Amino acid sequence: MNKNSSNIMALAPNTSNKRETVCIFGTGDFGRALGHKIIQAGYPLVFGSRSTQTSSLIPKDAEVLSHAEAAQKAAIIIIAIQRQHYNFLTPLAETLRGKVLVDVSNNLKINQYPESNAEYLAQLVPGAKVVKAFNTVSAWALQSGTLDASRQVFVCGDDMEAKQMVMDIVRALGLTPLDQGSLLAAQEIENYPLQLFPMWKFPILLSLGLTAFFFFYCLTRDVIYPYVYENKDFSFFIAISIPNRICPILALILLALVYLPGVLAAIIQLYRGTKYRRFPDWLDKWMLCRKQLGLVALAFASLHVLYTLVIPIRSFVRWRISSQTISQALNNETEPLNNTNAWLSDSYLALGILGFFLFVLLGITSLPSVSNNVNWREFRFVQSKLGYVTLVLCTAHTLVFGGSRFLSPSSYRWYLPNAYMLSLIVPCIVLVVKFVLIFPCLDKPLTRIRQGWERNPQYSE
Repeated sequence: MNKNSSNIMALAPNTSNKRETVCIFGTGDFGRALGHKIIQAGYPLVFGSRSTQTSSLIPKDAEVLSHAEAAQKAAIIIIAIQRQHYNFLTPLAETLRGKVLVDVSNNLKINQYPESNAEYLAQLVPGAKVVKAFNTVSAWALQSGTLDASRQVFVCGDDMEAKQMVMDIVRALGLTPLDQGSLLAAQEIENYPLQLFPMWKFPILLSLGLTAFFFFYCLTRDVIYPYVYENKDFSFFIAISIPNRICPILALILLALVYLPGVLAAIIQLYRGTKYRRFPDWLDKWMLCRKQLGLVALAFASLHVLYTLVIPIRSFVRWRISSQTISQALNNETEPLNNTNAWLSDSYLALGILGFFLFVLLGITSLPSVSNNVNWREFRFVQSKLGYVTLVLCTAHTLVFGGSRFLSPSSYRWYLPNAYMLSLIVPCIVLVVKFVLIFPCLDKPLTRIRQGWERNPQYSE
């Protein structure tokens, strides 16, 4: 509740026209870049430094004073210095008493110290009000206009008034403050810049694993098997044919994995009869990375489209077409059009085009610049309703592509089915279970549970 209330307060504009003087300890790259933005926002600025000599790099409207003199002029002091140099603040403890100290530092590795840098600063200067902020914004982002993802600034601290003062500065700089609560959240905030695509780790590792599996699977069926039993060298399939089998397979499986955790969550809620119990950790983490899974799936689908477009110019395809033409000419016969095959071909291409169109639409609406301009109901309609339509179309595209080959013995080499048959397992499971869940006998109780009703109150926590 405290966090929510602080977020509500953070939305309130600064009603005072008076700008407090801001002090920055440190004249490095980040301190200077932040100083430029603060002056542009209309705040008086003073730098505190060991050397009071000015240079051309320092903003011309800013004073450079000693640390003690600069601290006396400002109520808000931004510590743009690394943690190992904080000891100089100890003699200034009395001067800094009651001041707002903004810790902007980061570490070289996650959890480098037992406590966060902001908590360490609070221990060194116990009379000051320490706030953690600006550590997720780089000097380059400040200089280049703080575009896109660089706009978010995480803020935490134990003093609500001090946090509000810092968040007013954040807004004045054209950034978006996000209140993360008390100073206990500082260590987590300090770990953010050190995490390399944290939500992408599982999708990328899963994609790499599935890619390796299906590559060797297709290599065995389409290259090794013909070489062993038919003495045919199809090793050139590795360049185009095999990737063009792997990409749609992974796109379909990963798209199904985007919606599988939602189906599992519905089953768990129906079983428990309440929505007030946490899901298992693995399911929580899975649901958090669904956006990334979907974007990786879209990337594979886009590659499939590109690979498909180059099929007519492949040497193997042109050779096969010319061979069939010459064979018909030599035999003085024309192969009649097979309407069934024509229908299957046009149908699976049409389903693929429609599925890819909706796939791209899902990817576009997941972009922050787009999702911020639609309300929750519109976003849910696109991502959920149209998402399932996309899954249906892509699954149907694969089913029609297979046609009667599912039952053909020649499709099984070394008793191994075609790879696209394996890709249908997960999406078919998701669609069948989802179809069952929309039956009124299950949908109504699930809707009531998600609205807060409890079938088994003893399970609530």
